[in-house]
Amino acid sequence: MKTLLLTRRLAIAAAAALTTLAAAAQDIKLGFNGDLSASPSAQSGAAGVLGIQAAIEDINAAGGINGRKLTLVVRDDQSQPPRSIQNMSDLIDNEKVAAVFGPTNSGNAMAWKNIPNQKKVVSMGMIGGGTDITKPLSPGADNYMFRVSIVDREQVAALMAYAKKAGFKKVGLIAETTGYGTGGLKDMQEIAKLHGIEPAAVERFAVADTDMTSQLNKMKAAGVDLIVVWAQGTPTGQLMRSMEKINYFPAVLSSWAADNVTFYDAAGKTLAEKPVFMRTMVDPTTPKQKALFERVKGKLAAPSAFTFTAHGYDAVLLIAAAIRQAGGTDGEKMRAALEDLNAPVEGVMKTYNKPFSKTQHEALTAADFAFVKWSDGKLTRHSDAVVQSLTAADFKR
Repeated sequence: MKTLLLTRRLAIAAAAALTTLAAAAQDIKLGFNGDLSASPSAQSGAAGVLGIQAAIEDINAAGGINGRKLTLVVRDDQSQPPRSIQNMSDLIDNEKVAAVFGPTNSGNAMAWKNIPNQKKVVSMGMIGGGTDITKPLSPGADNYMFRVSIVDREQVAALMAYAKKAGFKKVGLIAETTGYGTGGLKDMQEIAKLHGIEPAAVERFAVADTDMTSQLNKMKAAGVDLIVVWAQGTPTGQLMRSMEKINYFPAVLSSWAADNVTFYDAAGKTLAEKPVFMRTMVDPTTPKQKALFERVKGKLAAPSAFTFTAHGYDAVLLIAAAIRQAGGTDGEKMRAALEDLNAPVEGVMKTYNKPFSKTQHEALTAADFAFVKWSDGKLTRHSDAVVQSLTAADFKR
């Protein structure tokens, strides 16, 4: 009898050990939730996924994380907030992902940011730049929203510093009516006020509009000599076309969406060369950047989309570092690890030395951005007397 009981206990212990080993060997699921097919920014989402997949391939080829492979579950939200919310719940509740990347569109992140915070699952943004995405739900609350991408308010700080230093007489603000445009307009108005700039005109347009001559005529009548626009690539291109219709060409500063090939295609070569904007990368220049570009270039909608590939790649490396430091995929421990990473992460964009803290969830800041414009069909670094004269004291936030 004793022998039988001992045998049963050994069998149970062995089964438990096997279960533990099986659990340890399970793949670590990561998720992407963003637009891959619908909005003017969809090609950015697709480029970001290429970066995520490349990083996962490299980590798995090196043995994974503590012997566990990474896998990716992709959900296309088609730029629709309700679908994006549904995707987020599905990825966390049903797919049991350890972290979620995306979205492509800032408004969608604002629609569901409460979900990862409530479920305690890290969200690592790598495309959408909306300022409020990474802010906690309440002051001092644990925050599961992190980002490796450009930040709207940091862009606006630079653009408004440029506008002030260049001495434009009358500044006009114009934005699309999406969540992206609304957030950007709020940043523009607030930072313009910090510089003592009173906008001579403020206008809006729908993301699908193709004729903005009515809004532009109002700006022209107000004597606007600089327009700052916050919109996705295609409508910004249509805005430039509308300027041509009424032969009105003030200086133009734009959100970084003007780097999108959809902007270039909508505006055409000549008009596309007018706006100046910000970017986290002009061209792949380092050995790591060049190597990654060679891997994905055949799958990119345009070379200009590579920036998002680099963001996606680095986002995975940061998540992997958090999992290693946390000793697993517990969301609370991963968040705490990200806020105090104990070792540098060698990324494609840069080396990340403690990029996050309890109150700072942006891996890239204004110091990582450059002024850019289109020239002969390529993105080029823009440098003029105003850019060269800007100092840290000029950037108001």
